[in-house]
Amino acid sequence: MNKKIILLLVIGICFASCKSKKAYSDQLRTKNVMKEREKGKSDTSDKVADVELPKEPSAFIPFRIESVSEYIETFAETAQLEMMGYGIPASITLAQGLLESGYGKGELAMKTNNHFGIKCHKGWQGDYDFHDDDEKGECFRKYNHPMYSFRDHSEFLTSRSRYAFLFDLSHTDYKGWAKGLKKAGYATDPKYPQKLIYLIEKYGLHKYDIQVKQAGYSNTTVVATESEKMHTVEKGDTLYSLSRKYYMSVNELMQLNNLRNADLSIGQRIKVKTSNIN
Repeated sequence: MNKKIILLLVIGICFASCKSKKAYSDQLRTKNVMKEREKGKSDTSDKVADVELPKEPSAFIPFRIESVSEYIETFAETAQLEMMGYGIPASITLAQGLLESGYGKGELAMKTNNHFGIKCHKGWQGDYDFHDDDEKGECFRKYNHPMYSFRDHSEFLTSRSRYAFLFDLSHTDYKGWAKGLKKAGYATDPKYPQKLIYLIEKYGLHKYDIQVKQAGYSNTTVVATESEKMHTVEKGDTLYSLSRKYYMSVNELMQLNNLRNADLSIGQRIKVKTSNIN
């Protein structure tokens, strides 16, 4: 293979990587996403708000990050969405991602899109790859896109009882969360809390927690009065896009309209809910 063909292949790979990052940001961006509200804090199962991800790509997408600032810019909004959905401070999620993945440039992150070093564990049925960690050739979860690594991180923390006490902390108490993660056994490194706190303070990650809080996310129960109205399906409408527009989950829309699948037809009338927050 001559040098010209090799050069064209390299350019093509770089272009695909950049394009995937832009598509990722476009999929997650929404003007009013901060209007999501947490329903309660006493039970971690209540933390799961209606924050759904775009459909996972069907194949592994190489995701290249060149700097810490690029990593933060790329995943800050994702971390905020996870904070609204699961109650984990965005600053903690970002700091863990930076540390565990080497800001996306670590070997494990680059070959698996696993940004939190989550191992396969019993019951994991997704894709996987092997990587030397505490032991040689350990099994790690593999994702077609990093956003699913972020979501899995949220579900990992909220589904294991040893982390339950963390959700009694304030959502802006990043120091308490950092120390609590070590106490719960998330990492074996004795300096793990200090490393997270250092990253949060050096790069000002705490501001992302404050932004979510100032936008209306709080530890208190939100009282809302709801009313129903009809939406006429237009070209391009999907259950996912309607769920974002009316702040409902896809499942809620399906149940409200007795839908058996996600197929919509132009002109179809869909019942939706609108809320007035008190």
